[in-house]
Amino acid sequence: MLRIHNIEVVYSDVILVLRGVSLEVPQGAIVALLGANGAGKSTTLKAVSGLLRSQQGEVTRGSIEFHGERIDRRAPDEIVRMGIVQVLEGRPLFQHLTVEENLLTGALFRKAAPRALRQDLDEVYSYFPRLAEFRHRTAGYLSGGEQQMVVIGRALMAKPRLMLLDEPSLGLAPLLVQSIFQVIRRINQESGVSMLIVEQNANVALQISEHAYVMELGRIVLDGPSAELQENADIKEFYLGLTQVGERKSYREVKHYRRRKRWLG
Repeated sequence: MLRIHNIEVVYSDVILVLRGVSLEVPQGAIVALLGANGAGKSTTLKAVSGLLRSQQGEVTRGSIEFHGERIDRRAPDEIVRMGIVQVLEGRPLFQHLTVEENLLTGALFRKAAPRALRQDLDEVYSYFPRLAEFRHRTAGYLSGGEQQMVVIGRALMAKPRLMLLDEPSLGLAPLLVQSIFQVIRRINQESGVSMLIVEQNANVALQISEHAYVMELGRIVLDGPSAELQENADIKEFYLGLTQVGERKSYREVKHYRRRKRWLG
């Protein structure tokens, strides 16, 4: 469905951020992109959604294809109309609008009939019942978890074929993280929406995805089926905090991990 082939991304004509990144998202799949802060994960998503230009970024080499059609030179609004929707990191909302008004902004470009919009809203509320209770509440007064529900619901209102989720667990309590990811899985299974998820919480990302890529310093250094990566010794130590025998290690013991990663040797 999505094919990123050997792309390089440069900011402000001088800063090379991505170095020959390649990855694929099959139809109907959930794919995870793991890595530390600054690895280039969010830049990868913005290269797909076309939002790089708003930050003086550009794909200078390689290609990005969606269903065989090249999209790396298309404008963001064209990409959205093709069915690719990004859920940005940090839960950006229209703070002074209500929950339901925020959700409806996701469908502005579709020009759907009122009855269709009502059905779409009901679908979002079926995934996030709490939003139905707060539909008339000002979005700026919601908790972080509730705001995350709104931005995912707003993306659903655009009727995506591929959803790009950037750090959906950021700043959320562990129980709420599990709840959000359960809904993400339901959306994938019930609506058939393919997903590329950028996530620092490797444990939950590997549980929900079928395939995963590990990014370091702007390049893909490891990939494979998520179930296999969960058993990979390097992933266990450097992303799950576990030793070979399953004992959890402290951050102090692994903070200099880059020197010892086998995949960077």
